[in-house]
Amino acid sequence: MTSVVVDVILPCLDEAAALPWVLGRFPDGFRPIVVDNGSVDGSGEVARSLGAVVVEEPLRGFGAACHAGLSAAVTEVVCFCDCDASLDPRQLSRVTGPVLDGSADLLLGRRRPVAHGVWPLPGRLANRALARRIRRRTGIRVRDLGPMRAARRVDLLALELVDRRCGYALEMLVRAADAGWRVREVEVDYLPRIGHSKVTGTFRGFRQAVQDMSAVLTR
Repeated sequence: MTSVVVDVILPCLDEAAALPWVLGRFPDGFRPIVVDNGSVDGSGEVARSLGAVVVEEPLRGFGAACHAGLSAAVTEVVCFCDCDASLDPRQLSRVTGPVLDGSADLLLGRRRPVAHGVWPLPGRLANRALARRIRRRTGIRVRDLGPMRAARRVDLLALELVDRRCGYALEMLVRAADAGWRVREVEVDYLPRIGHSKVTGTFRGFRQAVQDMSAVLTR
């Protein structure tokens, strides 16, 4: 990589099996910042061996990991991406392009399943219900609270996001809408993840996500 244009924040909890695939598909100009959120499978060591910047965040929580990565980033535009192989880093330019050229302030990657069963019906229905609540709260029509997203780093920091768990991505969208940001969506492929979901994969994780997101929408 001759010049870094976009720092990509990858919250990570026990993703050692997926990291080689994810980091091996990074295009030129994109620098991976893997935020190790307390992994016990050696994810941090794997990421370092593959050339990623690794940030340690001991406070457990998706939002805590995202914020640590955002604080470590230095580029004008930053991107967030899951590192469980459900999203293809080769498509990062789809979400960063409109922010880099100034036509959008927050770009969300709307997930498009590539095969049957990648996104089970309960998850799709829950996402649809969340989109309706977002529209009622913000007036913005989105079809997916996409985990691949891009925005300008300084502007994100100015939003002063406080959620450090599962409501972080939603709080980002709500506060961006309140600030009058131009929010757009583009389609990105949604692939079978490697390993289990930390949210929908357990009842406890799903319940925590519902509680955190409900709290964001009622503030």
